[in-house]
Amino acid sequence: MKKGFYIIFEGCHGTGKTTQSKKLFEYLKEKYPNKEIIWTREPGGSEVADAIRKIVQGTKFGESMDPVCEAYLYAASRAQTLRTVVKPVLDRGGIVISDRSFITSLSLQSFGRKLGTDLVLKINKIAVGGVIPNLVLFLRLSIAVGLSRTSDHDGDKFENEKIPFLRKAELGYKKASKLNMFKGKWLNVNAEGCIDEVFGRVLKAIEKHF
Repeated sequence: MKKGFYIIFEGCHGTGKTTQSKKLFEYLKEKYPNKEIIWTREPGGSEVADAIRKIVQGTKFGESMDPVCEAYLYAASRAQTLRTVVKPVLDRGGIVISDRSFITSLSLQSFGRKLGTDLVLKINKIAVGGVIPNLVLFLRLSIAVGLSRTSDHDGDKFENEKIPFLRKAELGYKKASKLNMFKGKWLNVNAEGCIDEVFGRVLKAIEKHF
């Protein structure tokens, strides 16, 4: 693996993205001790991006945040992390593992907030800047089970959304999986069961690449 490799974990709330992405990070660090490997997340991943995360995810305002404003804030955080954290590592031939990506916006803002895929892609085109994942590991789990598992201590307002909103967001993921940019890159992983069982499926899904 001489070229950089960018792995994204995606999925609805409570599917284990953070846990599984960090486990893969530790696994690859042990397997490739001489290779530059980092773990990051969206929104966040740098000082500026984390500050934006706090605004968009964990700050309570007296007014409702407009969906377009929300989409631009996520894109702004993304632009900062991709340029200052992710791309430099990829350019040096390293491996980047990320908990979420712009695909989340194609779910939550495109379908959950009803902005539509075309608008959200347009907002994110400059933010992403051509940094497209080599692999997308989509963790599949029922919404009800996912919500029973999760609690984001940093604040995640989407965990307070009702089931109908989350079902719309799930449809967003299904549409995203069919985009040409992810052809041959999108891998569905069953997220049911214990952590080690799910991680075994993650390793099986990526085995031909590593």
